[in-house]
Amino acid sequence: MLVKACRPPLRGARQKPLPMPRRLRQHPARRSLPDAHRARESGAAIISALLVVALSAILVSGILWRQQVQVRRIENQRLLAQAQWVGRGALDWTRLILRSEGDTSAGITYLGGVWGVPIAKTRLSDFLGQIGATRGSEGAETYLSGSIEDAQAKFNLRNLVTSAAPGALQLNVQAIASYQRLLSILGLNSQLAKNTALQVRASLAHSATRFQTSNPVNAPIAASGPVVGGGVAGGSDFTDNPGLSDSNENTGSGPLQMTSVDSLLDVPGYTPEMVQRLRPFVTVLPTVTAINMNTAPAEVIAAIVPGMSVSSAQALVARRETVFFHNVADVQLALGGAGVQNLVFDPSQMDVNSSYFVVHGRVQHERAEVDRTTLVYRDALTHTTRIVRERDQL
Repeated sequence: MLVKACRPPLRGARQKPLPMPRRLRQHPARRSLPDAHRARESGAAIISALLVVALSAILVSGILWRQQVQVRRIENQRLLAQAQWVGRGALDWTRLILRSEGDTSAGITYLGGVWGVPIAKTRLSDFLGQIGATRGSEGAETYLSGSIEDAQAKFNLRNLVTSAAPGALQLNVQAIASYQRLLSILGLNSQLAKNTALQVRASLAHSATRFQTSNPVNAPIAASGPVVGGGVAGGSDFTDNPGLSDSNENTGSGPLQMTSVDSLLDVPGYTPEMVQRLRPFVTVLPTVTAINMNTAPAEVIAAIVPGMSVSSAQALVARRETVFFHNVADVQLALGGAGVQNLVFDPSQMDVNSSYFVVHGRVQHERAEVDRTTLVYRDALTHTTRIVRERDQL
């Protein structure tokens, strides 16, 4: 084996430099940093990148969540609007029933009519399929239910005040006595009848003068003085800035007009429990009305007929279920047969026909639910109907 001998370099010859190690070939600024420092810099960069990614993910998820909530809100508004339109269509159908019932049974309203049959929870597609409507299957997720109630079967608190002349409001003594008997029958304080009548008169007295300036203390008011200047006392006492340029005096203010049984809570002495007790027997209608003897409960009949007990009224109601009253003469005969003596019949208090009805409707359209209560007026002559007021409970 031959071994090449290494000769010493010649004197004066240029020597070849040795190769530099790889770790020393880096940037000059980094050659002086220790390994631990470089590791810390690398870890901080990774953590910063993770924080940026996490923050971006949080922001994107928040944007997507808000977008989803907004889409859900729009869907709920659409479903609610559709449910309200379905309820409006059902109300029109109910008005058609009331009008046709008035045409077939003119002058008589009794519980055996078509209007008195409640509608159980029924799928809307069943109604549409029966009338042969196209696209009736679209109502598969919509349900309807409701009933019609005779508003004149209850005691009308508006009867506590009468108007002998336009603008002259007077307390109806006979109606106050009837309301006192009703309160006694229900086990409530009968002294509240007078306070209720005063509250009704005060609310009606100021309902037409709410845009007037404050009257002087000695000036007459519309409830007790003659009609001047278009039905309001003091015809030149109007203002173009109601509530803005009035004085600080509050002599012209008054309670709000009663529109429901819940307004009784504004009368001192009533409690929520008492109002709940009165709700099945008392109502508030826009005008003075008579009690329909074909639909009134026994408590109301015993209250409006002096000298009649609740048991006698219950017997009258049981007899009425077999044969309803066709006219007021039948009512007089039935009251005489029930033992009522010396009855002075007042046609403004008793009748066999009704003009006001309360329609209770419930619409369930997927996630949306609408409970609507509507007061409907039916004309006694033309049998046309119109909506007086309605209230939705979402």
